[in-house]
Amino acid sequence: MEKILKKLEGDSIIWAVMITLSMFSVLVVYSATGSLAYMQAGGDNEHYLLRHSTLVFIGLIGAFICHRIDYVYYSRLSRYALLLSIPLLIFTWLFGSEINSASRWINIPLINFTFQPSDLARLALITNMAAMLWKRQRDIGEFNKAIVPLLIWTGIICGLIGVSDISTASLLFLTIMLQLFIGRVPIKYLLMLLVIGAMAGLFVYQFGQRGGTAVSRLSSFMSESELPYQAEQSYIAISTGGFLGKGIGDSTQRNFLPHSYSDFVFAIIVEEYGMFGAIIIIGLYLTLLYRGITIVANSQKAFGGLLAAGLTFSLILQAFVHMGVVVGLLPLTGLPLPLISMGGTSLLFTGMTVGIILSVSKSAQEDSEEVRFKRAERASERQGQKGTNRPRNVRIRN
Repeated sequence: MEKILKKLEGDSIIWAVMITLSMFSVLVVYSATGSLAYMQAGGDNEHYLLRHSTLVFIGLIGAFICHRIDYVYYSRLSRYALLLSIPLLIFTWLFGSEINSASRWINIPLINFTFQPSDLARLALITNMAAMLWKRQRDIGEFNKAIVPLLIWTGIICGLIGVSDISTASLLFLTIMLQLFIGRVPIKYLLMLLVIGAMAGLFVYQFGQRGGTAVSRLSSFMSESELPYQAEQSYIAISTGGFLGKGIGDSTQRNFLPHSYSDFVFAIIVEEYGMFGAIIIIGLYLTLLYRGITIVANSQKAFGGLLAAGLTFSLILQAFVHMGVVVGLLPLTGLPLPLISMGGTSLLFTGMTVGIILSVSKSAQEDSEEVRFKRAERASERQGQKGTNRPRNVRIRN
């Protein structure tokens, strides 16, 4: 264990937050999958416990591998991943596995594994956007040379994701907006991106699979008389949690709340661990946000700062949108809670996202140590020169 801990480089607080949330995830998902195990696994609760624990471990392994790689290499890899994600998204839209009237997954034969290409596309777009902004910093005001490629890639990827998953596409679009703002893109071009986003939204509504569902959920959210079943059960879970909660594994709403282990897992957290547990979870995500911003501030290279900013915002925005939906501040969506909700590829790509942030952190620490070493070396040289220089015309008195 000591040898493993010595190899965990980068921001130690981010490591602690990720490991804490991952371990907590095993407890919450084990409790929330009771009814699912009864319906689909013959009452074997350990089935989903073992499955989720394995996926959490794979996510941690993904974070470890990604943080050992110099983040500069992701600049080149992201372009290939972005090009690969386009045909995968199109194939998923047309021929993917349909769940809840949306095709978001590709079934991989033989190994019985489902893959969600939107996870790959989201990570690839944020990383590649950071690389493009980094290379275009000197020409950031030139529309054709610097801005057009950014707008085109954002419109294509968000549009292809949106035809089957509007909430993920909207969140990615907002993340890119923040990333472009940090990358010094002029406001007039950000407004132009909003126009492109509106056009992509019209395309999604016309040809997508979830346009009608999105409009229905938005109208239900705006209505004072209509309350969707999921929201009602979520509010019951939150209202009965109290300050300290019902206790670990004592949730009752897990038997009534749809997707209590993924899209509404925060409701189960509040029910079992109360407001006290919810505050701790929110504090951990805010800590992750603070450490991510610190990495951005300490990064010596523009690509590292833009990359850490985009990936950090993508995680935190998703977490707070999930919690906002559960408590009724936002319309219903299907977004999991990062590092906690049960999932497949989402856990792996979330781990990879944190690993890349840690890679930037590791590089920033090495750069700062190198700067301090050079300063100390120069100070030592100056001190040595002062010691060897003797004053001239000094008279020695007896």
